[in-house]
Amino acid sequence: MVNLEEHPIVKRILERSSGAERAGEVGPLDGDWLRRLCLDAGADDVGFVEMDRPELATDRPGILAAFPYTKSLISFVCRMNREPIRTPARSVANLEFHHTGDHINEVARAIIAVLEARGVRAMNPSMGFPMEMDRFPGKVWVVSHKLAAVAAGLGQMGIHRNVIHPKFGSFILLGTILMDAPVSAYNKPLDYYPCVECPTGAIGADGYFNFSACYTHNYREFMSGFTDWVEQIADSRNAEEYREKVADAESASMWQSLSFGANYKAASCLGVCPDIVEVVKPLQQKSETVYVVPGSDAESHVGRRFPQKTVKRVGNGLRPQSIAQFLGGLPNTFQREQAAGLNATYHFTFIGLEARQATVTIREKTLRIQEGHIGQPQLRIIADSRTWIRFIRKEVSILVALLTRRIRLKGSPQLLLAFGKCFPS
Repeated sequence: MVNLEEHPIVKRILERSSGAERAGEVGPLDGDWLRRLCLDAGADDVGFVEMDRPELATDRPGILAAFPYTKSLISFVCRMNREPIRTPARSVANLEFHHTGDHINEVARAIIAVLEARGVRAMNPSMGFPMEMDRFPGKVWVVSHKLAAVAAGLGQMGIHRNVIHPKFGSFILLGTILMDAPVSAYNKPLDYYPCVECPTGAIGADGYFNFSACYTHNYREFMSGFTDWVEQIADSRNAEEYREKVADAESASMWQSLSFGANYKAASCLGVCPDIVEVVKPLQQKSETVYVVPGSDAESHVGRRFPQKTVKRVGNGLRPQSIAQFLGGLPNTFQREQAAGLNATYHFTFIGLEARQATVTIREKTLRIQEGHIGQPQLRIIADSRTWIRFIRKEVSILVALLTRRIRLKGSPQLLLAFGKCFPS
């Protein structure tokens, strides 16, 4: 077993530490000492956040479930080299992502080794993509590195949903350490961000973010995209039919992701931030396959704005397993252009294993979800909760559900069709 105290970085830091610093004295950790420790361990910038910060409210239960002793969070960034991220050659960019990600985990482990030598308990959730897949497709992360970084003043969340650092821009990856000690001084958030349009249409000119468009294309070989690929295999009667659905290059790319490291299908939002024309044009003009959900805003956007790119229709695998996930996931799959002209209020009444009432309002291409029944609906939907989830997951037809009265409608069925059009998956 590797002794972290013999790690060259850790050993050097421990040798420089005073006896008091290593004795685990009572009281808050000195912020200047802790910052120096993190930078010496290899971080490029660092900030500290107290556990009761309001910005962490949504993550707090998960953090405490994983590490109940948490009093403070250390958020740090490691910068990536710019040109490898900006190149249209995805293999080069992916290499930079993976190497920087490995470095972040090593930095965190070195910091924790020094803290443990001082008598401070700490742990670091995996950087980047989460690993709590038993919760998929729910909240599969221990801590949101982005929320922690913004709260720690390491940048601001851009429209592209990546943190923009004031010095390094979007050329960063993030790490977080949970610690059972307070710090003498904490950091505050910044208050600005720039951003540009995304080739997939994920970022609107008015700042609107289309989660589904980004997720479906960029993460084609992660989680849900992988699930969709597996189902394409299962649905193919033979190799010939499979090859009609999946090109040889796509199969090889999936193999590469499984054997080496996940293949990010785009990083334009990082590479062009801030907006640099000579970087934007090669990425926009590159001939490549863009993965879209059929009937989504992304499909029409790519065809209209980037005719040199090949549009491929795929599923994004965002299938809820509960009513809570269904309602919580609606903002992520909502397609506002598909909702054009629809002004309706829907009352949902779910019965059975997961009883719940909710109001979903779609008006002027905006979505609002409320608990309970609010206002006068144009369509009432009363559904057995498990049947509704099976319907959403395309495991049971709406006709069968209506005939067996496990789903009942009070209002025009056309409004249910219009609702589904707003949330293609």
